Amino acid sequence: MSIRKAVVSGSFYPQKKEEILKYINHFNSVKTNDESFEDIKAIIVPHAGYIYSGFTANMAYKLVSASKKNIKRVVVIGPSHRAYLKGASVALYDEYETPLGNLKIDKEFSQKLIDKYDFLDFNIECEFEHSTETQAPFIKHYFGDVQLVEIVYGEIDYKDLSKVIDEVLSDSDNFVVISTDLSHFYTLEEAQKLDNICLEAINKKDLKLFDYCEACGKIGVKAIINWVIKNDYETRILNYCTSADVTKDKSRVVGYTSALIGV
Repeated sequence: MSIRKAVVSGSFYPQKKEEILKYINHFNSVKTNDESFEDIKAIIVPHAGYIYSGFTANMAYKLVSASKKNIKRVVVIGPSHRAYLKGASVALYDEYETPLGNLKIDKEFSQKLIDKYDFLDFNIECEFEHSTETQAPFIKHYFGDVQLVEIVYGEIDYKDLSKVIDEVLSDSDNFVVISTDLSHFYTLEEAQKLDNICLEAINKKDLKLFDYCEACGKIGVKAIINWVIKNDYETRILNYCTSADVTKDKSRVVGYTSALIGV
């Protein structure tokens, strides 16, 4: 049996189940606005260390788990930070390791995607990608024994990625997770200006606005917003924060947001 190892546990998130649950229980102890959609199709979530962006990501997962009970397959889509890719890699391991228990990878569905789209393949170098791995413990905790599909993209047209999303979401049992952080290493003031453009682009479903902001997973976000426009769904920003909220360092900031896609 081949297992996609949890390579950033102990750095981006804890290695021990009990420590991850402490984080999640703490996140859930904070009162938040629980306004949601009746039918959530996808979420946009950050992928930094849980100490920085875990609360923001958790808000989305919590709302989905409270309102959507029929998820059988979660497709998590994130940018490649380490490996250079043309197109995207779809994981073909048997299982995906998390400290909360392994997730089964839907290899049959994953292979079908690879067979159908010439810009998809399996690249083993993506086994070190944190943008998707940081989502796995949340997925395991909130969705239990769902099957996972991991797509890590590199140089790819957002419209091509949107075609994959369109196919995935044509099945109501499927759910999509789009992983992205926002601007990196600006002053707090500069970061907030740039990030607000991204938030506005998501809120207004305006693809052109994305040209004026920064996000490492911008292609994935544009792909899901393209799907939203095409299929007449809505977006809702849940939370925005920056690393400065934790570090108090306003000179080199990373921005994070989470959002719902649904009706």
